[in-house]
Amino acid sequence: MSDWLFDLGNSRLKCAPLQADASPGEVLAFAHDGVALAEGWIDCLPPRIDAAHVASVASPALRTALLEALAARCGRIGLAATQRAWDGLRIAYAAPERLGVDRFLAMLAAHARGGAWLVAGVGTALTIDLVDAGGRHHGGRIAPSPALMREALQAKAAQLVADGGHYREFAADTDDALASGCLGAALALVERSLAAAADACGAPVPLLLHGGGAEALLPHLRDAEHDPSLVLRGLAHWARSGPSP
Repeated sequence: MSDWLFDLGNSRLKCAPLQADASPGEVLAFAHDGVALAEGWIDCLPPRIDAAHVASVASPALRTALLEALAARCGRIGLAATQRAWDGLRIAYAAPERLGVDRFLAMLAAHARGGAWLVAGVGTALTIDLVDAGGRHHGGRIAPSPALMREALQAKAAQLVADGGHYREFAADTDDALASGCLGAALALVERSLAAAADACGAPVPLLLHGGGAEALLPHLRDAEHDPSLVLRGLAHWARSGPSP
């Protein structure tokens, strides 16, 4: 019997056991099509679980399917939700429920590291949030990820392939130009946000990257830190901590 963490995103379900030190253990990842969860994913879990801690930004139907599957083997299920204040983190949104729980949990994990952070998640969307050393969220940005940009271009022009190519500053091939333009747009937004974060905080702010598409940006962002399990780490912190007064 144990506690488990579940992060249901727009394209993958990630899960991990909650360890005694309040960190996620070995992460399991299962791709889904947005309609149904992967076949047989539940068989990779223990037959009984004490508690499941769930964060979801997927559709209500997919979230319900996950909760129903977990109910058959879990003693207790907790569903994380964005809070205005939690364990020292204070959200900038006037309506906290409009901030995705994945962004909230990523910032919670970043704040627990100490210091200010620019948190960038690269999944279906590219999300960027600034949290200062005192836990104040200054707000953020949402844009298409490079992968989604490629898919959107192909949807309007079938001859523009949705993947492939290499990043070049000035490409001499269409596939390379697509890779360079879409990745370059994301890099430019991150770099502009880093400059704005330094102005807001009065000093350079380190960059913390997470999400399935983060690795494509890493070679181009010097000194960026990469934590692919950041949302699960924040969910673990949420599961073990209480709300701020």
